[in-house]
Amino acid sequence: MVEDKLLILRFKYGSRKALCRIYEKYRNYLLKLATALSHDVDAAEDTVHDVFLRFAQSADRIKLTGSLKGYFRTCVVNSARNKARAERVRSSVRLDELDPTATDSNRPDHWIICIEESKRITDALSHIPFEQREVIALYLHGDMKFREIAKLQNVSIKTIQSRYRYGLDKLRSLLNSEVEK
Repeated sequence: MVEDKLLILRFKYGSRKALCRIYEKYRNYLLKLATALSHDVDAAEDTVHDVFLRFAQSADRIKLTGSLKGYFRTCVVNSARNKARAERVRSSVRLDELDPTATDSNRPDHWIICIEESKRITDALSHIPFEQREVIALYLHGDMKFREIAKLQNVSIKTIQSRYRYGLDKLRSLLNSEVEK
């Protein structure tokens, strides 16, 4: 938190190194969150880069009252939400055509299993409503509490808990029905 405030101060005074440090510090976290929300690595990278571009252009206007991590998280979630709305209007992208995320394992059999599991989960996630998918992603990948998600989405905590529970139940049902085939 102290480092973030110092980085922001340096960034406001034109330090490119401060901006680079901020980017390096939060890039992986935000990519993971954006990927969980969009299920598209390319779209996630675009979202994160757009957020950082807007941040870089707002040096003279930025006034943070909370944490920088929370600020970026909110920006990524809002951007992903806006892109999801726009995507619903346009033709949808088939998730089974996306490249799977590579693992760190060097064993080919492990890598193939991880790819298949990733495809199954991604496909199952694409079949649940966006509101449920968003809550699951924010809770599991965004390190947010239900209270924070409720505030972000402007709904009650009970609604968030229900969306999470129903989303997991639907995922479980979808994944179990694939196993039974």
